[in-house]
Amino acid sequence: MTKILVVDDDPQVTLLLRKYLSAKNFEVTVLNQSSKAISTAHLNHPDLFILDLMMPQPDGFELCRQLRAEPAFARTPILIITAMDISNSSATAFGANDYLAKPFSFDEVNRKINSLLGKPE
Repeated sequence: MTKILVVDDDPQVTLLLRKYLSAKNFEVTVLNQSSKAISTAHLNHPDLFILDLMMPQPDGFELCRQLRAEPAFARTPILIITAMDISNSSATAFGANDYLAKPFSFDEVNRKINSLLGKPE
């Protein structure tokens, strides 16, 4: 089963993503504290990360850099889901593979995840 680690400081967002992604047969771990993301990732070995950008320290930009600095996660896909107005080039500049703007549709989340994992839709 494909493992996804979702890191967002908004408990409603993580609850909704957990429910939706679990129904799509993903094994989902959610965190509302970005400071626990690296240690949790080492325990769970996710196949994909979903990160928010606007979080208490470390923010999503820094967390993305930290994940990319870890040999175990240097190539693990990272999807940013954020309310921040950024472009795809800004998202990839700090190590993410793709991004979605909030509010998002679950179909769009599913398409992005499948694309990043190399799975057919």
